[in-house]
Amino acid sequence: MVLQETYLFSGTVLENLRYGRLEATLHECIEAAKLVHAHDFISRLPHGYFTRIDASGGNLSQGERQLIAIARAAVANAPAMILDEATSSIDTRTERLIQHGMDSLMEERSSFVIAHRLSTVRNADIIIVLEHGRIIEQGTHDELIALGGKYHELYTSAIGTGL
Repeated sequence: MVLQETYLFSGTVLENLRYGRLEATLHECIEAAKLVHAHDFISRLPHGYFTRIDASGGNLSQGERQLIAIARAAVANAPAMILDEATSSIDTRTERLIQHGMDSLMEERSSFVIAHRLSTVRNADIIIVLEHGRIIEQGTHDELIALGGKYHELYTSAIGTGL
């Protein structure tokens, strides 16, 4: 599970990644970080994967903390995944970079993605649009765009804001 609010643990970056699967090798953690485009920033840290961070992640930006949480999910390699506003703390440029990695991460597993940023759900098999706790539309991105309803309205207004 990757939540909007990131949770890190006191220890190294590597230990934080392994929290997803304690027996993961360094190579597996590096591959997971590469998948979600976290490897470059981790490599630039003073001691790379062995850089110590505290539970608040105070020496990392919010986006970097989020990328570590997403890479942790990749390390876990669970059959199901929940992403609850997982890219909300990442700027849109960084989100575009990791979107391919997120798509790869969700392949061959059941994934539930909760997002206001519609670019995050664009490639989903099914998108469910909620309003006041009720399902008002569901379908693929193309189907919902063609429908011309609430999703279409939200998506086309988001394009103008860069989301």
